[in-house]
Amino acid sequence: MASLPTAPLAVAPAGLQDHATAARKARFWDRIARKYAADPIADMAGYEATLQRVLALLHPGQDVLEIGCGTGSTALRLAPFTRRLLATDVSQQMINIAREKLAARPMAQLGFAVADADAQVFGQGIYDAVLAFNMLHLVSDLDLALAQAVRALRPGGLLISKTPCISEMNPLVRWLALPLMRAIGKAPDVLLCLDAAQLRAAMVRQGLRIEAVERHGTRGKDFRVFIVARKPD
Repeated sequence: MASLPTAPLAVAPAGLQDHATAARKARFWDRIARKYAADPIADMAGYEATLQRVLALLHPGQDVLEIGCGTGSTALRLAPFTRRLLATDVSQQMINIAREKLAARPMAQLGFAVADADAQVFGQGIYDAVLAFNMLHLVSDLDLALAQAVRALRPGGLLISKTPCISEMNPLVRWLALPLMRAIGKAPDVLLCLDAAQLRAAMVRQGLRIEAVERHGTRGKDFRVFIVARKPD
């Protein structure tokens, strides 16, 4: 079996507050992991369009990192087109489900590991692409998470992301629905209300060059922005 880049997961020192935040995030996603895995993709055509777009950016000679991989469905689709893909998530239960899927469909170049996107755990300059799908709005500190992704990239590497822009939704979602969902445990405590301009600005602050901003949804207004950004050579 091909070796996977496990060395980057040697966790750097973190404060008690960092560990507490990661644990709080993990508890929510651990609790809903099985239901999350069973829920169907709402816009399958849009999801497939994103996958095809990502596949056009990857090639079999690349080492790839996915942060916030959930239960691993996307990693399983993309891994055969990479040299190595390490997919990570803050939730142990999500990773357990992902590993179950991998056991049923083994592939040598794919591995799963528990890691928090806000922490310095991914090494420096060892990945050709970092994937962040439907998770940048779930980090505790967007600039920190992006800085860690940039740090993990090789010069010229790509950050490929797709992010729900809550600030672009009906204001009632942000000011009424989300607080109610949090109160009954249906939404995570850590949830950033961003728009596409804020995401782009945050990436530029970390030295990335924006190469593409797209929407792939096929049902009504698409609030998920797909952004490709490159680390300078």
